[in-house]
Amino acid sequence: MYAIIETGGKQVRVEVGQQIFVEKLDVKANEKYVFDKVLLVADKAVKVGTPYVEGAKVTAKVVKNGLSKKIRIYKYKAKHNSARRTIGHRQPYTCLVIESIA
Repeated sequence: MYAIIETGGKQVRVEVGQQIFVEKLDVKANEKYVFDKVLLVADKAVKVGTPYVEGAKVTAKVVKNGLSKKIRIYKYKAKHNSARRTIGHRQPYTCLVIESIA
């Protein structure tokens, strides 16, 4: 059994017991989070929503909130010595474990 959920502007295919990393959610570790925006549920029969499947929920447990690896960004303009600089960015994420699909 699997489902496709929408979170953080992205669509993610999930199964029970799977660990996923999504855009940061406003929840703390060891809390439960329920996804209501379920686009598809597939068991023996496939249910496709228009746009969401009514009554379908995916429950997940929050493992941790964290920051991903730093991405280095180097800005450069030709023939301008002062326009060279390096900056970085670390994207926040939430790690979840899917507990149930209903």
